[in-house]
Amino acid sequence: MANVLGIVAEYNPFHNGHLYHIENAKSKTNCDYVVAIISGNFTQRGDTSIVNKWEKAKMALNNGVDLVIELPTIYSISSAENFAYGAIKILNELGIVNYISFGMEQDDLTILDNIANVLYDEPKDYQDLLKKELKNGVTYAKGIENALCNFLKDDNYKNILNGSNNILAIEYLKSLKRMKSKIIPIGVKREKVFYNSRKIADEYASATGIRYLLEQRQIKEVSKLVPNSSFNILIDNIKNGQYNINIFKFSKEIMYKLRSMSIKDISNLPEVSEGLEYLIKESSEKTNSLIEVINNIKSKRYTQTRIQRILLYALLGINKLDMEMSKKIKPYVRILGFNDNGKKLLSEISDKAKVITSVKDFEKNNKNIRFKRMLDIDKYATDIYTLGYSNNSISNLDYTNGLIIIK
Repeated sequence: MANVLGIVAEYNPFHNGHLYHIENAKSKTNCDYVVAIISGNFTQRGDTSIVNKWEKAKMALNNGVDLVIELPTIYSISSAENFAYGAIKILNELGIVNYISFGMEQDDLTILDNIANVLYDEPKDYQDLLKKELKNGVTYAKGIENALCNFLKDDNYKNILNGSNNILAIEYLKSLKRMKSKIIPIGVKREKVFYNSRKIADEYASATGIRYLLEQRQIKEVSKLVPNSSFNILIDNIKNGQYNINIFKFSKEIMYKLRSMSIKDISNLPEVSEGLEYLIKESSEKTNSLIEVINNIKSKRYTQTRIQRILLYALLGINKLDMEMSKKIKPYVRILGFNDNGKKLLSEISDKAKVITSVKDFEKNNKNIRFKRMLDIDKYATDIYTLGYSNNSISNLDYTNGLIIIK
């Protein structure tokens, strides 16, 4: 029986650290196949992918992944919890995945699993400790950390939630428990460079650091930090004007959306609560600068990442009902590409899940309203994404772009 490893990633862009993770996870699991669930044209931190989802699929397939599946947009731009839950639902639905591997800043997966147990079960003593912390005026994240340390009676749990990879790892673990999944989690410690850092260490840099170098046109530096195949894809897309360095490429479109929305419309965006809609509306009317809007809103309570996700919800027309729907259904499996090895998996998963290899064919045969809405969001996200291109900015790529097949 085949041994299949699942990975969830953004590959924005695919760099040497991602290659290290894949090779390390393959070694730990002795797997026959690697399946990657990747975010599409927009990302979990409320930003753009530097290149579109098909180009990212090429990068993955050239570097050790056998089958690439798109994480639907509504999950890929959600909070860490729903991002992870959407991805785990897909991996679980495939029915063939034995392991999931993810990065973490922590050495010991057991520590993250202990935290996941508490956050999943939410015992009353923990809830009481959290309420007490929040009454003291600390941020929600700090309140969770303090409550966990007090509940588990161990200061080793301090600062664990400061690591972005740790946070996502905990959410993957929670989702596995929630689904009673048999998929086995495997952690790979992140080395040398941490998430969101601009530091360069030897041939390693974070995706954030690489995007910054590309923004600064330090192309030669980037060539050392990504596999050759990734570098060539990046350079081709940049030369062709078919890339989006960050969310600010869509400043005018987002400002237009905010100014055309009512207070009620904004309040209906996911993650908007506690009167935040008034602050967003007021800020959008005082300036035409998206950076200023974000700076006017962000605080200890409202992080820049959360604000940017809200801005993406506005840009893409995603509301709270859409988000609730995403939490309740098992998503479809949208194949972006595969190699000869990955092709062997298609027949095994096609009977177990709603598989999309052709959007046109799927729409013709599918009558599920919720699937239709989720796929409409994916298609719209692609059409909006290409507006940022300086060349060949066409729509309907979800119909015209075929599967990426690497021989």
